[in-house]
Formats: sequence, C-alpha cells, structure tokens
Amino acid sequence: MKRPNHKPGAERQAFKPDVIEKYSVTAPSTLLEYLLQVMPQRKRTNVKELLKHNQVAVNGMPVTQFDAPLAEGDEVKVNLTREFKVFYHRRLKIVYEDDDIIVVNKGYGLLSMGNDKVKDGTAYSILRDYVKWGDPRNKIFIVHRLDRDTSGLMVFAKNEEAKEKLQHNWNNMVLERKYLAVVEGTPEPPQGTVKSYLTENSQFEVYSTNDPTQGKLAVTRYSTLKSRGKYALLEVELDTGRKNQIRVHMKDLGHPIAGDRKYGADSSPIHRLALHARTLRFVHPISRKEMSFTTPIPASFASMVK
Repeated sequence: MKRPNHKPGAERQAFKPDVIEKYSVTAPSTLLEYLLQVMPQRKRTNVKELLKHNQVAVNGMPVTQFDAPLAEGDEVKVNLTREFKVFYHRRLKIVYEDDDIIVVNKGYGLLSMGNDKVKDGTAYSILRDYVKWGDPRNKIFIVHRLDRDTSGLMVFAKNEEAKEKLQHNWNNMVLERKYLAVVEGTPEPPQGTVKSYLTENSQFEVYSTNDPTQGKLAVTRYSTLKSRGKYALLEVELDTGRKNQIRVHMKDLGHPIAGDRKYGADSSPIHRLALHARTLRFVHPISRKEMSFTTPIPASFASMVK
C-alpha cells in the first residue's frame, strides 16, 4: 500500500482565505448607517456584532465605533470569517493599510530591515509576521529606509507590482518628504538650502565634497520653525534622498542634530537622535491616487524649544 506523502489531517489544516466583503464609500456617512445601507440582507443586531468583534475595517484599520465618520473614497472591509488582527507594537504604528501598501510611523531605535547581525525585531520582520497572520502566503517588501535612530513615516509594499512601481519611480512618485530636526544653535539665515556631493569613507561615515566625480548630488532645504536657548526646531525638505543626507548637511551648516554624536553633536538632551520623518506625500502605486500623511511634532522635540 502506497503511503500518503502528507500527514493525516493535513487537509483539515489547509489554509482557507477569509471571506471579506469590500465597499467603497461614495458619500459622507457614519459607519453603522453605511453598513446597514450596503448590507440590507443583515439585521441591525448582526451588523453591530460584526463591529463589536473587530470584523469591520476602514482604510485597513479595524474600527468598532458605530458612529465613526466616513468620507467619500474611504474603503470599508467586512470580514465574515473572523476578526481583523489589531496590530500593536510599542515602536511601530500602522497609520494606513490597503491591499497594496502599508504606511507606518516607525519609532527611534528600530531598524528598518535586518542586517548581518540583526534579523528579527525590525520594522520589516514585525510587518512580515503581521501580514502572514492574515494569510501565510502574504509578503511584505521594503521600498525605502529610515536610519535606526530616525523616527517617522515609512511606506512598505504588500506585493511585487507595488514594490516595483514605487522603487523604480520613487523620485517621480514621492511628491513631498519633510522632516523635523532639533539642531544645536540657531541657523543664520533662518532658512536656506545646503547642496553638496555626498560620499562615504571606509568607516561608513558619509561626508560632503564639492567634486561631482567623487559623490552623488544631495540637496537639502531647511526652515527654522522655532528656537530657544541652545536649540532650534527645523523643518527639513529633501530634493534628493541620500544616506545620512540631513545629518551631514546639518553638520556642514554648523548646526548638527542634537544627539548625533557621529556627526558632531555635543549634546543629547532627549537621549536620541532628534530627527523625525514628519510628512510623506506620494502617488499610490496602483490606484494612482495622491496619498498624504503627517504626524504631530514629537513631544520631546517640542519640549527642547519651549
């Protein structure tokens, strides 16, 4: 008798995808009223049970509040099989998710992706485990990086098509990237542009050169939002996205970022690099819709210039 090449009961354990209904909001409404409208075959009590048990998501985020406001263009998903996973990690927050991308607010001290020494506990590995909870076949793809000690907004792709379109057209699809930085001293003039060619030495330290044959062009624009005593809060915008670009250019300006010992800082009042990716505006790789995200000023940054 020929032995089966799988374990008994494997069929019962085979993955079955969740049954998920998707709806696109065409006019402002509240969540419960909208669900009753698009699911007329379900009783009000049944719909409220779906809400209660985290089986309704708006723009990828589970919502239980029955009167949550909906705007035109919002996507509502209803999982008829089980609850949507409520993602929680103290150093990583999901701010938007759909079938193609995830936008997160990364905390400082968290690597964007693994290296030779660290494989797990990175933004990438945390999100990989999260998407595989929904379906073991799901994948996550890194599109760009933030330094370990830089906090703020990042976008990840959930499929090859989204990844390829974002990576190959990054400079055209990203419409705006703004950072907040607290620097030592107050720049004069209070706003301006720093331009240089960036290259790297054998110790992996990036530095500026005026020789275009030695490095890649980097352009950083800055504007002083507030200053007090030894520190100033700047809004920084990138025309190019080079490794350590803001850190090097603030050093070149004579006002290194607080906490950045590698690039000339004398102090570290909040015990971290005071650099945060605050605003990210880009074209969605699949829908072509303009996506815009921003975060509040970190409280620790604000406290340095109160």
